[in-house]
Amino acid sequence: MNWAVLFEPGNLMLYLKGMWATFYMLAGLLFFGGIAGLLFALMLTSRSKVLQKMAGAFTYFVRGTPLLIQIYLIYYGIAQLAWVQALWDTVWPITYFKSALFCAMLAFSINHAGYLAEILAGAIRDTNPGEVQAGYAMGMSRWQVMRRIILPSALRRALPPYSNEVMQMMHGTSLASTVPALFEITAAAQKINRDYYLTFEAFLFAAALYLVLTFAMMGLFRLAERHYTAYLQVRSN
Repeated sequence: MNWAVLFEPGNLMLYLKGMWATFYMLAGLLFFGGIAGLLFALMLTSRSKVLQKMAGAFTYFVRGTPLLIQIYLIYYGIAQLAWVQALWDTVWPITYFKSALFCAMLAFSINHAGYLAEILAGAIRDTNPGEVQAGYAMGMSRWQVMRRIILPSALRRALPPYSNEVMQMMHGTSLASTVPALFEITAAAQKINRDYYLTFEAFLFAAALYLVLTFAMMGLFRLAERHYTAYLQVRSN
């Protein structure tokens, strides 16, 4: 085993570059996927059967197919269509499909939105009916009750399962290594393996980085959960 190679400045920079790309993709998918997930959660819990079925079909597809397949469908499927490539120099937003990063981020965001929508929808449905009725009794509209009572309460209850989903998505970013021109932690390990034939060392080091990131994020979520869900804790006299 030759661990010294991994700690050479050039190779360490590869892993640091991969970590930065991982954070960048994670932040992007959480932002865009979070917005889409909230919208689909509202559709799932709306009174409209049409919106419920549309959102249900979306989440069924996302949760029923592997993330890797979704990446392939966008990057090797949609982005490689002849009519898309004919328009991606002139027509917005098709221009974005020229970017491998955009294709991967789109797949990650869609996947995150599908799972987040079901998490939030479940938390919304679990809202205490008394809180909702109290809001209506105060003269609030349905949207005001949703914005002031239901969503804040649901978001707090959704925090524990949401933290697990974030961890899964961080690990899922490793699949970006299957897309050419994208470089993250797993891609850095693959390059080290190709250059030095150090399979065990390269991927074990990558696993260690993922473990460090996972435990750091778990700690942050634990603090957030203790703060925002303290009212759910059983307190002994």
